[in-house]
Amino acid sequence: MSRIGKKALDVPTGVNVQIGTDSLEVKGPKGLLTLPAHPKISYRQEDGKILVERADDSRIARAQHGLRRTLLANCIEGVTKGFAKTLEIIGVGYKVQVAGKSVVLTVGYSHPVEFTLPAGIEAKAEGNKLIVSGIDKQMVGEVAARIRRVRPPEPFKGKGIKYETETIRRKAGKSGGKK
Repeated sequence: MSRIGKKALDVPTGVNVQIGTDSLEVKGPKGLLTLPAHPKISYRQEDGKILVERADDSRIARAQHGLRRTLLANCIEGVTKGFAKTLEIIGVGYKVQVAGKSVVLTVGYSHPVEFTLPAGIEAKAEGNKLIVSGIDKQMVGEVAARIRRVRPPEPFKGKGIKYETETIRRKAGKSGGKK
């Protein structure tokens, strides 16, 4: 049995969870998120908690049990606190600017790269750092990954766009192997 799936989810005050037949709607102070339901998983709400239960012990039901509970927990956390990822832009002359719903990256190409943010995602530039935030965890991670893909960090000098917590494995240059 899934250890994560068995845990009851606490619903904080100010958060409303509507359990439908084919989807769940989580409404909170930061916004509204919709989570599609799986036919083998059922949800039950009692005493300010949500219990996630599976229909049978099939392989699919066992796999979905913990997943659906975690996705619902992410929705609840997103509408209360939100999610954020921090990217660092490293390199001489590299910079980032946020102009409305677009991020302008100057990262060593012949032209500045403009990245348009999808609905529900915000970005804030602080020096050489870019903070991508929103209520949908999957969308925040996807947008941060797409921005990083514009100029991934290279292993020799470490120039490029990297996550704040990421460590870049450095390589010695041409003269590193000779003695």
